[in-house]
Amino acid sequence: MGFFKWVSLILTFFCFATTPIFSDSSLSSHEVLSAIPIEFLKFANKTEVFDWMVGIRRKIHENPELGYEEFETSELIRAKLDELGVPYRYPVAVTGVIGFIGTGRPPFVAIRADMDALAMQEMVEWEHKSKVPGKMHACGHDAHVSMLLGAAKILKEHEKEIKGTVVLVFQPAEEGGGGAKKVLDSGALENVTAIFGLHITPTLAIGEVASRSGPLLAGSGFFEAVISGKGGHAAIPQHTIDPILAASNVIVSLQHLVSREADPLDSQVVTVAKFQGGGAFNVIPDSVTIGGTFRAFSKESFMQLRQRIEQVITGQAAVQRCNATVNFLDKEKPYFPPTVNDGDLHDHFQQVARDLLGIDKVKDMKPLMGSEDFAFYQEMIPGYFFLLGMENALIERLEFVHSPFFKINEEVLPYGAALHASLASSYLKKLHQDVPVAVDLVFQYPKAWDAISNRAPIALEISELGIVVFVLHNPNCKFPVNFKPLRPFSPVTEMDQRSHVTTVKFWRGMQDSERRMKYSFDRSSIALARSLLSESHMLIVPHSAICK
Repeated sequence: MGFFKWVSLILTFFCFATTPIFSDSSLSSHEVLSAIPIEFLKFANKTEVFDWMVGIRRKIHENPELGYEEFETSELIRAKLDELGVPYRYPVAVTGVIGFIGTGRPPFVAIRADMDALAMQEMVEWEHKSKVPGKMHACGHDAHVSMLLGAAKILKEHEKEIKGTVVLVFQPAEEGGGGAKKVLDSGALENVTAIFGLHITPTLAIGEVASRSGPLLAGSGFFEAVISGKGGHAAIPQHTIDPILAASNVIVSLQHLVSREADPLDSQVVTVAKFQGGGAFNVIPDSVTIGGTFRAFSKESFMQLRQRIEQVITGQAAVQRCNATVNFLDKEKPYFPPTVNDGDLHDHFQQVARDLLGIDKVKDMKPLMGSEDFAFYQEMIPGYFFLLGMENALIERLEFVHSPFFKINEEVLPYGAALHASLASSYLKKLHQDVPVAVDLVFQYPKAWDAISNRAPIALEISELGIVVFVLHNPNCKFPVNFKPLRPFSPVTEMDQRSHVTTVKFWRGMQDSERRMKYSFDRSSIALARSLLSESHMLIVPHSAICK
């Protein structure tokens, strides 16, 4: 039987084996998926659920904590997860919490909320104003946490219907601390196949969402430069080396990087927002410190800007007989990559959002020069980020984020919770329908073990589920176009050199032909291979399908 007949057989098997999330067998798969957001929004709008989310949000708002200091916030999150019966991993990236709802097995999809506040004084007078002087939730992260916990409540209520595992990411230090990178470095998301994130905004009406496929937010970096000269009396400048004049020339020259060196169709920004030097009207200082930010939508443009910023600062300082040192603050304020939304996830988001909110509430948006550390996830995992509106113009106009007068319309909380839960559960449901190999199924080609015993070339189909893979090396084997060998991580088992057996987990994201891994195994390891195969739920593909 040919390869494609085997795939057809498997697909036929699943038509009888799978059960939809909502058990009405008369519904089409599209109707089933469309019903999920509506049901979830109804649940989130229940008075007891809404009040529960509002209470969480207000408690977090009263006790704002800066990046990597979110200990009380983290404690509250863990208490609520315990209340829901949701298992979690803690600590992750110092104060982060990673929760799990579903089967505990692949596929895994993540939904993320940031937790940290800003170092600014709240100027809004209300019952739940910040109790910590000089700290405020002025970017809505208190609402983000509340919505993700609301999603957890929804998903826990429907846990038996989840076709995989939803990973809840409560992330620290988004505001310049690069908390997302630390979460990734912890290995907590290495099996995740997609991740979703949102940000509330007063620029959209309540219940509206906006996003786009491709570049959404710019990559960003910071720089600080110290320009040193020779101070002296302002009346005799010939006896000095004036760093203020040098810094002024530097600032003007930096503006030419965008106006005269960048492609006009490739949006970039260089802004000097800090200038410190001197303390008297008649004294030329010894040094001046300047600093700013630079933004671009591609890594190549960003790195070119970074290189030229350093060259311009040091070069222009030298023209004025000054010395300059440039610091890009990689540790204090790490570089944020561009936020680039996955095209397939964009289609998924559009469908879910339209089902939940209505087609007229789903807006396309232009790219913005702001940045988000959610982009770190997107460098490693297909990801999608969107904005959720919260303004009700009939009640009041809301200030923009990072304002001391920033306020949140708490009516947004059910929308965020339902969107989080719907995006994750519908994604898993759709993936379950699209992937021909289920986690609980082992389908073995009848003559596979004979092929192994005879050292004939065989290979195993990789599903989207993150499966353990064996590949028997043969120089005549050529993978078909739709076969995408991916970067392996953390070998599950590694045998000694004599058996030449390795089991390797693969995930989506890397298709570098030079890193395609091939492993061989001999007769002595057949028993082990058979055992691992039965435990790992793999499909063996006849070697005739891919080898000549």
